[in-house]
Amino acid sequence: MKINILQGAFLPVPPSKGGAIEAAWHSLGREFARRGHEVTHVSSMAPDLPNEETVGDVKYTRVRGANAVSNRYLLKLLEFPYVLRARKVMASADILVTHAFWAPILFPKENCGKLYVHVGRYPKGQLRLYQKASRFQVPSKSIEDISKGQIPAQACKVKTLPYPLTWQPSQKENLNHKEKVILYAGRIHPEKGVESLLQAWGKLPKEIARGWTLRIVGPWKEEQGGGGKRFRDRLGSILKTGHNKVDFIEPLFDRDELKKEMERATFFFYPSEAKDGETFGLAVLEAMSCGCIPVVSELPCFTDFISFGNEGFCLNESKNINMEDAISAALAKVITLEECQKRETGIAAWNRSKEYELERVARAYLDDFLTLLQEE
Repeated sequence: MKINILQGAFLPVPPSKGGAIEAAWHSLGREFARRGHEVTHVSSMAPDLPNEETVGDVKYTRVRGANAVSNRYLLKLLEFPYVLRARKVMASADILVTHAFWAPILFPKENCGKLYVHVGRYPKGQLRLYQKASRFQVPSKSIEDISKGQIPAQACKVKTLPYPLTWQPSQKENLNHKEKVILYAGRIHPEKGVESLLQAWGKLPKEIARGWTLRIVGPWKEEQGGGGKRFRDRLGSILKTGHNKVDFIEPLFDRDELKKEMERATFFFYPSEAKDGETFGLAVLEAMSCGCIPVVSELPCFTDFISFGNEGFCLNESKNINMEDAISAALAKVITLEECQKRETGIAAWNRSKEYELERVARAYLDDFLTLLQEE
């Protein structure tokens, strides 16, 4: 098959500036090529990358994109000329995979192949604009239900296929090198619950937190999807008032370095409050592949790969408890678990993550591509 993958306007591939969607499709594109398919991957230009290159049988084409901003309407406007530029360089193919907002509208159906729309963000009504789509691929069952509700006439085109792990998990569990580290890795943005996590950790009694470190890793700059300098400064003020150890680390865009952080950490806290934002939670799955125990907010997308109480834990929010209090309760609970229970839960998380290994997930996508091509 000839497979074209078109990313959004704001991050390059390979994902040298981060991006879960970019990392996932970069891995999938390479695996498709390894299996003998012709893959062209189009993304935004980057100063340290050539505009054209072929690496490992994948052809990479990069066109001028834009810097991300916080205003989602302006984001759409900035992506419009990028998609037009991408259309000019896009060769014909059997399948065109894209999550760029304008591509399903602006790309002609005749020679670009079956339009495979990746719904990587929470759908906000835009799917009904994509009448040319052959498939709406969503990463979780909860987003499948939402998408079908928004486009009932095209519900048969909606299919759940998850993100793959972007690295190969170890073939044998190894939790002997775990440190007393609680890790958050992701965008440093208000919707991710990082502020509540820092506040809860800073107030946790010293006798519980003694010997443990909270490590925060991720991009905070607005053009990288973060909350910006003002939000970063606000977090800095919280750091000064807390009495427990915190490491605040600049973003790790190198996947190997990120994996090392997850291999060291015992717990992975992901208290996202993005009820209309989270579609999967790839960082959580990646942490699980390193035997890191996930503790996540009560969002439905996480239940696709975590059975709470078995492979991880849920921050139980309710009308009577806010996020900060929910995190405080969870921190006190998990830190004081018996070592044997920590080990048992870490192994269960590692085992569950293997269901999302790249080869298995890539095969499911290729089977779906073939299904669409056979419908002609």
